Amino acid sequence: MKKRIILSAVLFLAALANSFACTNLIVGKNASTDGSTIVSYSADSYGLFGELYHYPAATYPKGTMLKVYEWDTGKYLGEIEQARQTYNVTGNMNEFQVTIGETTFGGRPELADSTGIIDYGSLIYIGLQRSRSAREAIRIMTDLVQQYGYYSGGESFTIADPNEIWIMEMIGKGPGVRGAVWVAVRVPDDCISAHANQSRIHQFDMNDKENCITSPDVISFAREKGYFNGVNKDFSFAEAYAPLDFGARRFCEARVWSYFNKYTDHGNDYLPYIEGKTDTPMPLFVKPNRKLSVQDVKDMMRDHYEGTPLDISNDFGAGPYKTPYRLSPLNFKVGDKEYFNERPISTQQSGFVFVAQMRANKPDPIGGVLWFGVDDANMAVFTPVYCCTTKAPLCYTRVDGADYITFSWNSAFWIFNWVSNMVYPRYDLMIGDVRATQKEMETTFNNAQEGIEEMAAKLLAKDKNAAIAFLTNYTNMTAQSTFDTWKQLGTFLIVKYNDGVVKRVKDGQFERNSIGQPAGVIRPGYPKEFLEEYVKQTGERYLVK
Repeated sequence: MKKRIILSAVLFLAALANSFACTNLIVGKNASTDGSTIVSYSADSYGLFGELYHYPAATYPKGTMLKVYEWDTGKYLGEIEQARQTYNVTGNMNEFQVTIGETTFGGRPELADSTGIIDYGSLIYIGLQRSRSAREAIRIMTDLVQQYGYYSGGESFTIADPNEIWIMEMIGKGPGVRGAVWVAVRVPDDCISAHANQSRIHQFDMNDKENCITSPDVISFAREKGYFNGVNKDFSFAEAYAPLDFGARRFCEARVWSYFNKYTDHGNDYLPYIEGKTDTPMPLFVKPNRKLSVQDVKDMMRDHYEGTPLDISNDFGAGPYKTPYRLSPLNFKVGDKEYFNERPISTQQSGFVFVAQMRANKPDPIGGVLWFGVDDANMAVFTPVYCCTTKAPLCYTRVDGADYITFSWNSAFWIFNWVSNMVYPRYDLMIGDVRATQKEMETTFNNAQEGIEEMAAKLLAKDKNAAIAFLTNYTNMTAQSTFDTWKQLGTFLIVKYNDGVVKRVKDGQFERNSIGQPAGVIRPGYPKEFLEEYVKQTGERYLVK
């Protein structure tokens, strides 16, 4: 019976690990160029439909019950008492600029509890509906799992507001044991941090109540289970509850390393840990060597280790067109040996991505912007979604019944996937067209932001509802214009690159010859390096004799 329970827990965690493999990047307010707190999130899953969730603010009579469904499967888990008042939530940010993201680390399989009611996804969105600050969200989320049980495996949460960013790591106590053990650590204002599917909190100061909050049994439970037997000051949450293995190091911590490598001077110091030459972990947070903008974080979410020892765009696996993607599964066997592919921050299986911008120097309706995109961040466009938005853009919803297996020409998720899947096989040849359109749109939105917010502030001074309506309309307009532009880009790409040739373009128009017929095509063939390897592999088979 005990073996059966453990096996069930292993399968339960394996399903979670295969479902979600996400990345959170974090920038403290004094580490950003404009004083905003910044948090990013990519929901990376084969099976997740990319959409913008919306939960309107509401009031409920006492005794109202809320049905809870597991976020990533839709499975009904049970009922909990509904709050009397809930707040407006758009995506992963609420009307008070509170933002929550996550990455799943799984951890010890025997600690999974499939009898709980609150899964990690429900914990995020219920927490957002009930909290006005990051600290309040931590209290609400931990109270919920204590009262109703924690259904998921080990999770790292990013919980942020305009003034503070916290990382909270949580794991259950095993089948039928209610509650969870957890620790939350505040990221210093002048630092950056990240987590990517591996527990990152090691030692922490339980006496520093301003910057560290824990469950009362976070250490004693580890002692009871035999995970730790040292003195309290040496206790590591990560080592006790999520022991490091090859995948956690190379597929997960490597993404954090790439971020630290780009924005600190310590990349070479941390690389031996990623390569397995040392077990000394990277710090939970570090001071950057320059301040980061919101656009910097957007661009970092498009990272494939370019220009580093882990770069995947220049070896044989990248193919003739230097594609910086690898098919899953990440591990594969040749003969009796096991090999792996790198797993960068940007990945093809993303459902949606966001970069949250939270500002204390602006009123909440204006200060909170969720820069949102669907599909792979590398080929997405981040459009501004204001936290006061009361209506999700239609193209970001399940329009026409769209879901992960139902295509719709009116769905942004499917239009962006349509374009990106054209580009993947001929990446180096086509990405320039994508990047030009992407940069033009994001630059336009960035440049318009100040003027839009000045107008919203004037409206807010007179009529809050008018300001909210204005920002809701702007959110919907930018999303729809992006969707329309991307559909046009898709038709342009399929014409330009049809059948492996390249049509000639001048001033944005396809060229015609002197008699009005389409100009002759360009035949790019294969790159020189690929042809050399091709001949090396095939010898004289294709030699012209």
